[in-house]
Amino acid sequence: MNTHWTFIPVSTRSILQSFVSSHKSDLFRCDSVENGFLSPPYACSYSYSAKAGKTPYLAVSTEEGAVHIFNTLKRSEWDAEPICATLQPHENGVYDVKWSPSDSRLATCSADRSTRISCPHTSQLLHTLTGHTSSVKRAAWHPSNHSLLCSGGRDGAICVWDLRIPQSNNSPVFNIFDAHESLTFRGRRSKQYTPKTITNLIFNEDMSLVSSGSLDGVLRCWDLRFLSGRSPAKLKRITPSLCSPTDPTALHGSRRPRGILSLTAGTGPSSGLLFALAADSRIHTYAASSLTSLPINFTDPNIQVNGSFYISSAVSPCGRWLASGGGKSALLFDISAAAEPFSRASPGVVLKAQLGEVYAVDWADGMVASCADDRTVRIWRPDVDTYKSCLENPDEYQWKWSWGVSSLLSTSI
Repeated sequence: MNTHWTFIPVSTRSILQSFVSSHKSDLFRCDSVENGFLSPPYACSYSYSAKAGKTPYLAVSTEEGAVHIFNTLKRSEWDAEPICATLQPHENGVYDVKWSPSDSRLATCSADRSTRISCPHTSQLLHTLTGHTSSVKRAAWHPSNHSLLCSGGRDGAICVWDLRIPQSNNSPVFNIFDAHESLTFRGRRSKQYTPKTITNLIFNEDMSLVSSGSLDGVLRCWDLRFLSGRSPAKLKRITPSLCSPTDPTALHGSRRPRGILSLTAGTGPSSGLLFALAADSRIHTYAASSLTSLPINFTDPNIQVNGSFYISSAVSPCGRWLASGGGKSALLFDISAAAEPFSRASPGVVLKAQLGEVYAVDWADGMVASCADDRTVRIWRPDVDTYKSCLENPDEYQWKWSWGVSSLLSTSI
């Protein structure tokens, strides 16, 4: 007699529902470096050590070119707020901030068309990288080498940088121009031509690079091992080693493709998957090895992207959960079974406490941060006891806490 065992993943949704945020000890404000007001946060990033369970340092970039580094360690309401370190690498808005794998460097991407590398410990500006002709939107470090990184811009180009090489000529190691243009395009550009912005980059250990663009949901993979740093005039059109065979953003009743706002890689139980928040307000799932879109996707009526490319999503260090901005709240999804055949997306958990639109999110071990245009940063943590107290006495606890609320939408795919 043959016995066939079917693995049924255990849902962790009850943990997501227990995320709470203290109005006093979990609230951080982005003070302006120029005046006594507050500055809107554009992006946030937890350090690698924070994701590994060590001191949870969170870097938050702002509209005025600053980066605040908060220590978001859990504290009591009567404890003093930790001192915030502030860097000023730019004089214009910083669209992305990323820690290097060793946490010894910060990469920032700005509207001033540069990517800058700073030391988070000394605030010293180490490198200014100026290979783009327009705003720089995203940066990604190589997973294990803190000298290698890439950047993507509004000019449609991807630049790859090696910080060990002198940057006196401000040149990247090599460029990928028109990275998300049609592969069949030939001829001159019209005067009305607008480049297709690079919206996300994922740098892989094997020196491959996955990118997304502002026009559609097709991901492209680039094998950097076979590129060289020739001048643009002599450089033939570089073609990707892999493209998504179908565009999931053109499905689900959409009359046209939509761009990808945020792209994040799975880990642990979600390893081998890529999760892409698109302008159709859905989080699409791709197989990382083939860039093929999978049937399962995650959505919620509270995700209202409104065409904004400031919104981000992030997978937790354990690989079981995904956080997303978009709308008046942050949202959490259980993605632990996303790789399983015939899996179905569960409803989201809504984290609502901030008054403005929630854009950037990121995870550390045991906590998630959300940044909103009310110029605040919120930290959310699972706390079953506090959550139960909030449910039992909401009128009393609403003055001290905010807590997760289950979405009413059943997202069957």
